[in-house]
Amino acid sequence: MNSYDCIVLGTGGIGSATLYHLAKRGLNVLGIDRHPPGHDRGSSHGDTRIIRLVYMEHPDYVPLLRRAYELWGALEEQSKARLFVESGLLQVGPADGVVIRGVRESAALHNLPVEELTPKDAMERFPGWKIDEDHVGMYEARAGYLHVERCVQAHAEAARQLGADLVSGEEVRTWESLGDGVRVTTDSATYSAARLVVTAGAWAGALLADLNLPLIVRRKPVFWYATDNDAYKVENGAPTFFFETDAGLFYGFPQIDRRGLKVAEHSGGETVVDPLAVDRELRPSDRGPVEGFLRRYMPAVSAQVTRHSVCMYTLTPDEHFLVGIHPEATHVAFVAGLSGHGFKFATVLGEVLADFTTTGTTTHPVDFLSPRRFA
Repeated sequence: MNSYDCIVLGTGGIGSATLYHLAKRGLNVLGIDRHPPGHDRGSSHGDTRIIRLVYMEHPDYVPLLRRAYELWGALEEQSKARLFVESGLLQVGPADGVVIRGVRESAALHNLPVEELTPKDAMERFPGWKIDEDHVGMYEARAGYLHVERCVQAHAEAARQLGADLVSGEEVRTWESLGDGVRVTTDSATYSAARLVVTAGAWAGALLADLNLPLIVRRKPVFWYATDNDAYKVENGAPTFFFETDAGLFYGFPQIDRRGLKVAEHSGGETVVDPLAVDRELRPSDRGPVEGFLRRYMPAVSAQVTRHSVCMYTLTPDEHFLVGIHPEATHVAFVAGLSGHGFKFATVLGEVLADFTTTGTTTHPVDFLSPRRFA
């Protein structure tokens, strides 16, 4: 039986970062996943993810984001790969909506720079967008996007260089606490370790079934649409964007290559029973909400889909993360329920999990994300 200081189950965004931080601290670590780092079967794929500091979901995320920004910069320098593009972020919605109120609260509490724009000002600066007269624009210059697969692969490769082992192509069947350690059984082998970290995304609920975590997995289609309008090109100053509308929440990215502009609905989504069996085909019904948003707010984008992808959100009831230590097996730590906005935190959550694994605690302010709130 192969033995390690720590085993990490799942090597996507959070798992690859955890593996790196543990290896950096000198631990003998193993990462196990059905698929190799950077795969497209989970939640950490699709070329890009928005990163932002003025966090409308809750101002308590901002201290974590400050550290995440530092760590992404360090990983970018170490890997010699461009991981982060500071393209800016335009957020739009009604003044009394969740987005604008959340941005204002976060910016005020943490003294963060954000520029408030009238619809006229926003459309003059970003001519590819149409904005309702009764809506408000908020522009955050330090926001942008991460190249998601590159980020996962950079963490995994940095972990390998520090001596970490990664196993792909094995399905975890069970793990069990042995009192002073854990045993992990896959469909091919058995491994033991003093510590365990579970960062399994849509599979976290099954791997932590004894905790009865309140998790729901949803199918989320994402689209790339062709456009010949230069206003949407990143090199011309086009930003990432997030809109609160009466039809739902929508987000997207500027055109960064010939495939066009990437856009998706953040709200809604079909419940997934089996993450392995999620329907990845493009359905006509998937396109309706997104194309309705484009016609209304980005009319120069065509209806020609050049690519589509399907990922999964693993949601908690309040759409905040679950970050903690197993109450009955204190040598087991986990992150779950990132609720569609967690990838940007991968670096710092990896550091938090490394703290939990090596010291049993962390100085990072994650108490508001404790699973105890659902006890």
